[in-house]
Amino acid sequence: MFKLLFATFILLISTQAAMCDLTLSPLFSNGAVLQREMPVPVWGTATDGQKITVKFQKQTHSTIAEKGKWRVTLKPLKTGGKHTLSVSGEKTITRKNIQIGEVWICSGQSNMEQTVAESEHTSRKMLSSCNDVGLWLFNVPKPPMTGPLPKLTTHWTAAAPNTVAKFSGVGYFFARELRKSLKVPVGIINITFGGSYIALWMDGKTRRELAGTGVYANGRLYDAMVRPISSYAIRGVIWYQGESDADNSLRYKREFPAMIKLWRNDWGQSDLPFLFVQLPGFNFYKKDLSTKPQEQATWAELREVQSQTAAIVPNTAMVVTTDVGDPVLLHPPRKLEIGQRLALTARAMVYEQKVRYRSPIFKLLKINGSLAIVTFDNANDGLIARGNPVTGFTLAGKDGVFHNASATIKGNTVRISSPKVPRPVHVRYGWANYPNTNLFNKAGLPASPFRTDNIPFIKCSKCRSQTGDGTTKGRCNKCNAPCKPYLK
Repeated sequence: MFKLLFATFILLISTQAAMCDLTLSPLFSNGAVLQREMPVPVWGTATDGQKITVKFQKQTHSTIAEKGKWRVTLKPLKTGGKHTLSVSGEKTITRKNIQIGEVWICSGQSNMEQTVAESEHTSRKMLSSCNDVGLWLFNVPKPPMTGPLPKLTTHWTAAAPNTVAKFSGVGYFFARELRKSLKVPVGIINITFGGSYIALWMDGKTRRELAGTGVYANGRLYDAMVRPISSYAIRGVIWYQGESDADNSLRYKREFPAMIKLWRNDWGQSDLPFLFVQLPGFNFYKKDLSTKPQEQATWAELREVQSQTAAIVPNTAMVVTTDVGDPVLLHPPRKLEIGQRLALTARAMVYEQKVRYRSPIFKLLKINGSLAIVTFDNANDGLIARGNPVTGFTLAGKDGVFHNASATIKGNTVRISSPKVPRPVHVRYGWANYPNTNLFNKAGLPASPFRTDNIPFIKCSKCRSQTGDGTTKGRCNKCNAPCKPYLK
């Protein structure tokens, strides 16, 4: 009997202690990087009514815990390192080696998740030289797709061979480039999940508003990986996703801007920089790169939506990667170039450094008899073709049937013709799942695929997948049901 009473007493004491326990979010672990030059929220849990005092540098902020939570906001901080953060209530929590610099999130599906160790340019020599106490990594754990959501329990780790090897390749190479160019502490937070649809990264309200587009996935990744960190001050987001949604680019056209808006609202920054990767080339495991101009190209359709998003949504930018894909690898290993291009974009857009970061994009089409003349933006000093002749262009007349075309460069224009199209009306460039393209500007950046037509795509009336151009008649390539055209 005495043993039972004693055990009950110990349980009550430990339970009461747990209820009174003061906690600090794991995002504020030793080595955390705090965003400079903007207000920095700091938060945790405590029993109701407990007075919490936060001290950092010369700042002191106090609050009273309500509903088991507390939060204070530090005033904007100047660049620096090795500071101490103190949180006091019924006990004191101390975190050391806190640095102030630039914080970014890298997010998306498996190509953003793919690690440095799996990247093409990684070697033992490269990993052995990656130690950097000014570059810190944070991995948000992936949740199970069913059951209770896990709590955030990870912590910041400094760049070192063992931590870098297992981190996002694109995320690390991006952060490393920022570290080199800005010469300030850099923190990168990895929230990725392979195979994820974009709907998984949105909350219930946003998904309900998009219900007419056929959104069906729950927002579990948003609830488990985005919401817990959405108070953490950051400079911006880099995003690499879309492969899982390529069969539904019509839907993605609404989903992607909606997701960007949601995240900006969550972080309280209406102009939060959002930089993303246009899908590279992938030939669905086929080595044969010969394609028919009328062939189905769902990845080309998704790339078009990504281009439209960059043009319409303010303070976003897209990096073109059609030259670093692989026809048979869904996860192309050339992650270094992608990280570098994202960093170039951030350096120019966010940090106002004078670097060239924009790929050539379609500007204007002129028809001169049998010749189609395309003018590109972001190529004022001229275009180049890596290898001769220029490849990737197709032409169509008013019948909407496309044919492979020859092309020549003159300054920032390309002149396109085909003996099968004596009176051209429409031009396409790189319109394939794996584009056979070789057009670059003199900064070494590839031209973005485009089309000048608005020919409807076909969408299956049964399985709802997009299956090709509106000029194609017949049945769905996936389920063999009748198809009908849908305007883009």
